[in-house]
Amino acid sequence: MYSNCKLLITYLALTLILFSCKTDKELEESITDKPLSRVDLTEAELYDKVLGMMVGSAIGDAMGTPTEMWTREEIWMEYGWVSKLDSMVREKSPEGIWEANLPAGGTTDDTRWKVLIMEYLSQQNGNTLNESKWVRKIYEQYQNDLSRFKQLNPEQPEDFEAQQLRVLWLQEWAKVSKPFLDNDLQKYAGALNKFYGGEMVCGGLLYGPAIGLFFPQDPEKAYKEAFKLSIFDIGYAKDLSALSAAMVSVAMQRDLDPQHMLEVIRSTDPEGYFDSRLVGRVAYRILRQALSISQQAKQEKNEDVPFGKEDPSVKKAFELLDEQQQDMPFHAGEIFLQVLTAMLFTDFDFEQSMQFLVNYGRDNDTTASLAGAILGTYYGFERLPDHLKYKCLDTNKEMLGIDMEALSKHFVKNWR
Repeated sequence: MYSNCKLLITYLALTLILFSCKTDKELEESITDKPLSRVDLTEAELYDKVLGMMVGSAIGDAMGTPTEMWTREEIWMEYGWVSKLDSMVREKSPEGIWEANLPAGGTTDDTRWKVLIMEYLSQQNGNTLNESKWVRKIYEQYQNDLSRFKQLNPEQPEDFEAQQLRVLWLQEWAKVSKPFLDNDLQKYAGALNKFYGGEMVCGGLLYGPAIGLFFPQDPEKAYKEAFKLSIFDIGYAKDLSALSAAMVSVAMQRDLDPQHMLEVIRSTDPEGYFDSRLVGRVAYRILRQALSISQQAKQEKNEDVPFGKEDPSVKKAFELLDEQQQDMPFHAGEIFLQVLTAMLFTDFDFEQSMQFLVNYGRDNDTTASLAGAILGTYYGFERLPDHLKYKCLDTNKEMLGIDMEALSKHFVKNWR
């Protein structure tokens, strides 16, 4: 009896070891059409939507990067009308590209933030997220990047310059992270109100959409958890970041009417923004502005003119958006308005939404990245345009070490 038990225990141990040593290929093959218990999706469908969010966001980032912060006059003079991925002949910067002259499909911090949050989410268990663990991940990444200066050769200044980009990327975030982790509320409040000059920046919108993947088909929960993790946002920017997660959560359904992704702006309000005295919910006002701009612009449509810079309806939409511009292009409210307008104006068409946002200008890689995350989840990877998705996948993996397929597989494996 004792001998049989030992044999059984040995067999079970070997089985567990072999199972935990699956290759990426085996893991991919294990993503099947078996229904999941938590949501009405199969494993294959979950993977398709997770990868769709990652790649859709990266496509928007990559399409906007060559002309980030340009005016549309500058964009049209150089490119005519941006309709595809292009190489990135531009200066390096902490928030921008880290490698000079990246080939088409390369990305910036908008994608790096998706990678960071996906790594964090893949380490979480249960049905709640811990904001301190998220902030600690950011702060530890900053500290690790800072410590690498000591390992560099002083005779190779290029290495110092490259490392400096990595450190400066998270420097502002670290200033807020440290007092938050120390539970020093006074210093945290002071640092938060000086974050990027105290502007209502789109901090949480850079990573918020990915949180919706963790709570598929549960926008209320996605909102609450994303709101917790939006510790770098002030005012209604927190509401917008949380709503981006809720929209992705809704998009994690098959056979969905895309209008339902916008319905959360009215129906999901756990923090009571609609009750704000004299103001109400700014996010809802932004939605109504987007609806108005879209409807007015569509009235200018000429069926004989293709979608592009000569399309009078596009020109009208851009002119109306100009009237709503904020002091800073990366203002959360401006970003959100442009994204909603693009999706409504194009009837949620992925490729046209990307072109609309990129050719409008301003912080166009961020707007296109946010819209790409939402629509990429809605469509899933398989339905994204082939000429965009594969180039983006390959360039990020080969040039930047960002393997979006591996990240998505790891997320699915942990989630299930």
